[in-house]
Amino acid sequence: MRIGLAGAGRIGARHAETLGGLPEVESVLIADVDADRARALARKHGARAADSVGDLFSSGLDAIVVAAATDAHADLVTRAADTGIPVFCEKPVAPDIVGTLQVMEAVRRSGCQVQMGFQRRFDAGHVAVRDAVAAGRLGWLHTVRSCTLDPAPPPPGYIPVSGGIFRDCAVHDIDGVRFVTGREVVQVVAVGANKGEDYFAESGDVDTGAALLTLDDGTIAIISETRYNAAGYDVRLEALGAKDSLVAGLNEHTPLATADGDLLHAGAPCTGFLDRFGPAYTAEMRAFLRVVAGEAESPCPPEEALEAFYVAEACERSRREARAVPVEEVRA
Repeated sequence: MRIGLAGAGRIGARHAETLGGLPEVESVLIADVDADRARALARKHGARAADSVGDLFSSGLDAIVVAAATDAHADLVTRAADTGIPVFCEKPVAPDIVGTLQVMEAVRRSGCQVQMGFQRRFDAGHVAVRDAVAAGRLGWLHTVRSCTLDPAPPPPGYIPVSGGIFRDCAVHDIDGVRFVTGREVVQVVAVGANKGEDYFAESGDVDTGAALLTLDDGTIAIISETRYNAAGYDVRLEALGAKDSLVAGLNEHTPLATADGDLLHAGAPCTGFLDRFGPAYTAEMRAFLRVVAGEAESPCPPEEALEAFYVAEACERSRREARAVPVEEVRA
């Protein structure tokens, strides 16, 4: 397979490394708005660099991986669809719901396969919890808890274009809750706080957020996010049922200590998402190559990203307006 990669930043570099190590991939063509960065990444992984991102669509590729800046996703996915090339796209499809729906319409018209990058669907722990829930091993669920705790905030320039903590960060917890339970969120109550750098509040965002989600079968889900967890990167999901409970992400790298000071982890804590979800990124790319080969349908189509986006949008509205928001209220 000949795979194009749009974007040579952190996640693009991770995908370049993964693609370069997969036997199905014959060659990788990398493009970035920063041509020098694309050439440097290509040299590192034995790939080729394109002169521009636009060149990817006229290079006879079998598929394209979109890891560019968020505001470029919609155009790149639409162009891939118009060209008839299968595309893998990091979330989100577009910065807003209207843009997402427009891209989805282009994808529908073309019949092109699109896989969204929600890597927790390929994390071994999340998959194990989902399978246990589906098999009834936990009984009926009463509570699901999911957290994403970043060790340090992103740079100030990122926050104004991020979409806010619920759309940018919590959307992964939202998708994880939907994935492991197989249920939809019907209502949210969200709050946020700013106790760190001023640039969050200056952009209308928060550095810490939490939301209470009501699922369509009455299960309660609680999600928690922060940009300030200096102990280390911490992503966990707990499913608590009437018969049993399971947790994903609690292991020797979890940055927790007991009240008397004993560390629960024996190894170094994860430093970020690339560290925590390395195997998941490889698994999702392997799944995408099966889609490209025509061996499987997309395991995470844009419709899944849209549902998570609706819930994130409801959370942001709830935080701003200090009220419960039915998810149906934000649907276009």
